[in-house]
Amino acid sequence: MDDAALRAERLRSHRLSAPATTVLAAARHMGAVQSQEFWGGRWALAVRSRGVVGLRDVDGAFDRGRLVRSWTQRGTIHICAAEDLGWMLRLTAERQRRLAAGRLRQLGLDDEVLREAERVVRGALRGGDRLDRAAVAQVWEAAGIDTAGQRGIHVLQVLSWRGVLCHGPVVRRAAGITREQYLVLCEDWITDAAAPADPVTELFVRFIEGHGPATAGDFAWWSGLPVTACRAAAEAAGDRVRVIDGERDPLYVSRGRPRVQADAPSVVALPAFDEYYLPYLDRGRVCAVPHQSLVGPGANGMVSPLILADGVVAGRWTHSRAVGRRETARAEMFGIPPVPDEAVAAALDRYAAFVAA
Repeated sequence: MDDAALRAERLRSHRLSAPATTVLAAARHMGAVQSQEFWGGRWALAVRSRGVVGLRDVDGAFDRGRLVRSWTQRGTIHICAAEDLGWMLRLTAERQRRLAAGRLRQLGLDDEVLREAERVVRGALRGGDRLDRAAVAQVWEAAGIDTAGQRGIHVLQVLSWRGVLCHGPVVRRAAGITREQYLVLCEDWITDAAAPADPVTELFVRFIEGHGPATAGDFAWWSGLPVTACRAAAEAAGDRVRVIDGERDPLYVSRGRPRVQADAPSVVALPAFDEYYLPYLDRGRVCAVPHQSLVGPGANGMVSPLILADGVVAGRWTHSRAVGRRETARAEMFGIPPVPDEAVAAALDRYAAFVAA
C-alpha cells in the first residue's frame, strides 16, 4: 500500500474524514484517546465528531457518566467510554502495576499503605460523593497517608488500576478551560459496564477500527500488552478485520469502514499526543523524518499539537488554554507540503469555536 492510500484509510479510521455522529460514538470507536493534557483529549474527540462540537458537549458526556478518564494503558491517562473502562483495566492493569513496582517501592507505597488509602477514599466517596484531586489528597493526609512528592499521584494511579477510582465529572471554572475532574468511585459512577467474551481480541479489533491500517506491533505499543498476545489477538479476530498489505508484518483494517464525509476538511488541527500520530512504530508514512524531531516525542516526552493536511503532518501549533480567540493559537508550518494560510486559519478557527461554545 502506498503512503497516500494508507493516509486516506487512516483518516477514515480515525474519523477525521468520516466523523462520528456524537462525541460518545467517537470515543467508543477509538477505544481510548491519550489525555494527560485534558484539553487535548477532549479536543481529540470533538475533532472526530460531526458538526460544531463545543467544549460543553464533551464535558456533558463526562458529567452524565458516559465518558471517564483513567490510566488505561502504558501508565498513561486516556479517555474512554465509561462502559469500557472495567474490561480494559482487567487486561492492562497488572502489567502497568508490574512496570511501576520499582517506583512504588522507592516511594514506600507497600500493600498496607495502599489498602489503607483505598479504605479511606472509599469512605470519603461512598454514596456517590465526588472530590477533586486536592481534596482527595487532604483526605489521605488527614488519615496519616503522606502524599508529598509523587506519592499522591502514584496512590491514585494504583487505585485507578484496581478499578476503585476514575476521573468523572468536570470541575467548573468561572472562565477559561478547566483542567480538572472530580474523582469518583467506579462502582457508583459506572452503571453500564461491558464484558466482551474475548477482551484481548476485542481490544485489537477496536484498535484497528479506530487506527487502521495498523500492525499487531502497533497494537502492542498502543496497548502495552505483550507482542505475542497481540499477534494471537490478530489471528483470533478472524473476519472482523482483513489484511491489506504485508506478509511479515501485516497491515490490518476493519471490515466495517465508516463512510467518508464529502465536505470533511482536508486541513485539521490535532491536539498534543494525538492518536493519529503517536501509536505507530513507523511514523514516517505520515510525518517526514526531519519533522519528527520538531513534533516529538522529545527528551521531555512531549508531542506537539499538529496541523494535518490530507493526512500529512504539515506543521505544529500552540495555543492558550484560557481563551478561545484565534490570535492565541499560532501555527508553525514546515513548508512541505505547502498549505494555504486560509486553510490553516480555518483549522484553528474550528478549535477556537470548540473552546468558545
